[in-house]
Amino acid sequence: MPAVTVPDITVLPRIPEPDPVVARQRPVRQVTTAPRGVEGEGFPVRRAFMGADLADLDPFVHMDQMGEVEYAPGEPKGTPWHPHRGFETVTYMMDGTFVHQDSNGGGGVITNGDTQWMTAGAGILHIEKPPESLVVSGGLFHGIQLWVNLPRARKWAPPRYQDLRASEVALLASSDGGALVRVIAGEVAGHAGPGSTYTPMTFIHATLAPTARLALPWRTDYNALAYVLAGQGTVGPERRPIGAGQLAVFGPGDAITIDAHGVQESRSPNLDVLVLGGLPIREPVAWYGPFVMNTREELMQAFEDYQAGRLGSIPAIASVHGAPTTIVESGRSGEAGGRA
Repeated sequence: MPAVTVPDITVLPRIPEPDPVVARQRPVRQVTTAPRGVEGEGFPVRRAFMGADLADLDPFVHMDQMGEVEYAPGEPKGTPWHPHRGFETVTYMMDGTFVHQDSNGGGGVITNGDTQWMTAGAGILHIEKPPESLVVSGGLFHGIQLWVNLPRARKWAPPRYQDLRASEVALLASSDGGALVRVIAGEVAGHAGPGSTYTPMTFIHATLAPTARLALPWRTDYNALAYVLAGQGTVGPERRPIGAGQLAVFGPGDAITIDAHGVQESRSPNLDVLVLGGLPIREPVAWYGPFVMNTREELMQAFEDYQAGRLGSIPAIASVHGAPTTIVESGRSGEAGGRA
């Protein structure tokens, strides 16, 4: 899991330890385990947010861990052309290579720590796939795709595409020097990542060496989530155990703590974790397939626009990214959602 590494972590700016007297450690509200599935044309994923309530995830709606998988020659797969409206997709590659192309002229190749940030907004068509060279050779593939909701006022924003190079992320070290923190979007201890977001949020990837401790200051108005990509450790002041493929949902407070176990598996020598949070939108959510809107009527309009060719011309729509195939609706954040 190379993503971005550094030869000497001790030269990086340190994240100050939150004041133990003043800081309120966020308790762990829930730990869930991501089930496995198959995405697109057949690549394996873990549904990182499965089992967590949409109200606790707000402003996020979905996240897939793609891989980690070692493909044989001819095996790498992607997704077909498909539409989106009403949110942003964030694809972060740690190993392997992915190619993006969209109907708005955006696109590029991302690999080993690069991120592509696509704002679907009013509507866009796109395709994601490995390059032909990777299909021929096979190889390691590991990435994340996150869906970030847009507030009602931004759902009709013009589509845009951001190509974030690995060299652009802000690199920090934990106060004990044992964790490398990559800030992709938002801010940590005054250090900002390159991602430009419509929805205020923070998105980081941290690698903790055995016994390392990561203590992060965290905005009180943000929610807070931690998803383990690899390794074993604990989260929160309760030191609740957590491991690969598990998500921690934190309660209120202004500091997050994550500790790596002293002994890790040989194939995962470190604890790798994504830490993310954002300002809850607290608006009704209506989600079906590739569209995340506020009302059922807006969903029906999105499908009509797609079928009428107002989002472009692509093959027949299919279920994408593990999105629900029945309409999911919720009221304001904090109310129970349901399937209709």
